[in-house]
Amino acid sequence: MSNSPTPAPRRRGLLAAGLLAFALGTSALTTLPFAGNAQPSPTPGAAITLPRQAGPEGFGDLAARVAPAVVRVTVTGRAQAAAATEVPPQLRGTPLEDFFRRFEGQQRPGPRPPQGRRSMGQGSGFIIDPAGYIVTNNHVVGEASTVRVELADGRELEARVVGRDPQTDLAVLKVEAGGTLPSLSWGDSDALRVGDWVVAMGNPFGLGGSVTAGIVSARGRQIGAGPYDDFIQTDAPINPGNSGGPLFNANGEVVGINTAIYAPSGGNVGIGFAVPARMARNVIADLQRDGVVARGWLGVSMQPIDSELASALNLPNQQGALVAGVEPRSPAARAGLRSGDVVVRLGDREIASPRDLAIAVAEQQPQSEAAITVLRDGERVQRQVTIGLREQPQQQAGARQGGSGQAGAEAAPATLGLRLMPRKGEGAGVQVAEVQPGSLAASRGLRPGDVILRIGGQEVRNPRDVTEALGAARRAGREAVAFQIDREGGRAFVAVPLREQG
Repeated sequence: MSNSPTPAPRRRGLLAAGLLAFALGTSALTTLPFAGNAQPSPTPGAAITLPRQAGPEGFGDLAARVAPAVVRVTVTGRAQAAAATEVPPQLRGTPLEDFFRRFEGQQRPGPRPPQGRRSMGQGSGFIIDPAGYIVTNNHVVGEASTVRVELADGRELEARVVGRDPQTDLAVLKVEAGGTLPSLSWGDSDALRVGDWVVAMGNPFGLGGSVTAGIVSARGRQIGAGPYDDFIQTDAPINPGNSGGPLFNANGEVVGINTAIYAPSGGNVGIGFAVPARMARNVIADLQRDGVVARGWLGVSMQPIDSELASALNLPNQQGALVAGVEPRSPAARAGLRSGDVVVRLGDREIASPRDLAIAVAEQQPQSEAAITVLRDGERVQRQVTIGLREQPQQQAGARQGGSGQAGAEAAPATLGLRLMPRKGEGAGVQVAEVQPGSLAASRGLRPGDVILRIGGQEVRNPRDVTEALGAARRAGREAVAFQIDREGGRAFVAVPLREQG
């Protein structure tokens, strides 16, 4: 979206530095860390010969078929005062300088514009229902006072915002066109493979309908945009203004909604991100029907499994979502899930990480039944769970006061560097009174006030229980043991080695 008055200098500095940006001119920018992906050199051997396959001769037929359902979205609102903006150094003296000035609505640097000046911006969208329902991004419409849609036939219609979902950055608009409109159909984003051809359409830099092509570069990308990140990465050129436009497969089906780009210089560098159709179609259906999204809720806190936790919990691998805590009277509690379970499957979906479980649960319809499979004490256990309805984020239970006094404190085995005391208040657990600097406990992040609830599979109620549980683990030849910790109402497992590491 393009705003006038101009954005603050700090945001422009970020743009010039190279950031992840929503594919809209004035979207909020978020840094995108990239992990190294270096691959080992292949071992010399016999060459692999693959059958020769002809690439596509072009996408003209596809573009002609789907273009009538792709639209331009223009929004207006009230902007706060902002300082004059400078053109990023990378764009000065290039053809993009004029684009930048015009698309951002910027005049030559001058005095600060007045408070409350009108702002305008543009994005993209596509029609999913002949009755006039249109999909775009939430960050395209934002809190706009008016939204207008320009159809491919040149008509410009006022649009009503039916519903928005900030967590997936999706929104639904409705226009009254006086008749049926051309619409697009959803494709199967799960069937996409890395290397498959994809085509993006939209309104880059406010230029109007444009078509670009590329391939699927990666799937399941997490870029820090929200709790349900699961983006398709593509090198099909996506630029500011493409936000909300469709990403097509080779059959002309919508497999994604273009949402964000990695933009070191404000333009495309071959790294764009789209919300997959599998996630989008469920969200859009809810927004179209009710204006809000009904997400499933399980009622567990989760954490990933690293190699130390896998060893401490005697797990075969690091796959799954470790249940750190179960909310009382939640669907998980009623299904019999408990802390220490590792969720490996929900319904027909394999669960490899906490994010997998969060997405799988969110996509379930509230009050629906699902089979959930967990690893418990080395065995696979299956339970039936009735999915609940996620409402506002659950408030943590009142923070428990962690005492630092030493009265009644007892030493845990000296190698851990802990002094323990009975827990204040009701309930099981032993409170950490002191953590010796440089100790094993300190290296694992334990601190005074933490409450140890379980060690391994054994509940602890007093310091003696801790000593006995650690002794049993040592006699069993365990390298590490899992402590379940309660810290101010939040629960997590911590793998603690039973001896100093060399």
